[in-house]
Amino acid sequence: MPDITLKQADAIIDAILARAVETKCRPMSAVVLELGATVKAFKKQDDSSMLRFEMAVGKAYASLALGRSSSLVQARAVERPMFMDYLHRASGGKIFCEGGGMLIRAQDGAIIGAVGVTGDTQEMDEELAAHGIRAAGLLTDADAAGSAHHVRIDN
Repeated sequence: MPDITLKQADAIIDAILARAVETKCRPMSAVVLELGATVKAFKKQDDSSMLRFEMAVGKAYASLALGRSSSLVQARAVERPMFMDYLHRASGGKIFCEGGGMLIRAQDGAIIGAVGVTGDTQEMDEELAAHGIRAAGLLTDADAAGSAHHVRIDN
């Protein structure tokens, strides 16, 4: 299974940041992780607050680790706090259970990476993540539902 390319990662992040300016979001940060949770690309708008890199990575990492959007990971944390506490500790604190992390899928539905977006509300972070993925010609989980690959759009 191929990883996301640098060109695709840059296209996702550039689309996210451009849309954030259009919609007058607070200063945003976005990261794209490869399948092994290695950072492929990261950008932080001017005036973004501290720890945005860590938050963005945590959201994308949560998506990769649990095979679903970070907003679904957050819902799982509410439903099963002991389970998520264990996963948080097992991951060395890398999982951040807040909306804004999404799996990135190729046209056939295969997972090729994840994006994490932070800076505004969870809902806007997630909206921007989906926008960036689609602007790069790739698929979100919702877009890939019904493909040959397993897609989790609810817990």
